[in-house]
Amino acid sequence: MSTLAPAPAPARYDGVDALLADARSRLDRISPRAAFQELVTVGQVLLVDIRPAAQRAIEGEVAAWLPVLVVERNVLEWRFDPRSDARLPEASYDLRVLVLCQEGYTSSLAADALRSLGIDRATDVVGGFAAWRAAGMPVAGVAA
Repeated sequence: MSTLAPAPAPARYDGVDALLADARSRLDRISPRAAFQELVTVGQVLLVDIRPAAQRAIEGEVAAWLPVLVVERNVLEWRFDPRSDARLPEASYDLRVLVLCQEGYTSSLAADALRSLGIDRATDVVGGFAAWRAAGMPVAGVAA
């Protein structure tokens, strides 16, 4: 008679702040200025804005002349997993992915999820789009 090993217990966190801290412990997060420098000087880097369309319409967007791609959060893993049938042409384990949300919280969880898929160079931008805009980085469609 064979016995099955018990399934491992799922990770437990003491709230969302602990979940976020755990995700960030695996990321080398970068500033908006450092992200901009990578985008204009290093090849194989892509800025991925995961904010919903309504938020981008209100808050503005990263200037389109930069290597920025909009992939809303709900489909991010499918679009960037190189094994997925729904992957983007850019999807690669070697790609440097800089994830951007509005304030730098959701992007940390999203970048950590990409790292879990094997995209080891994924990280996020500290402070998100709000910090990007405040640092004077190129934007478009910013409300007056």
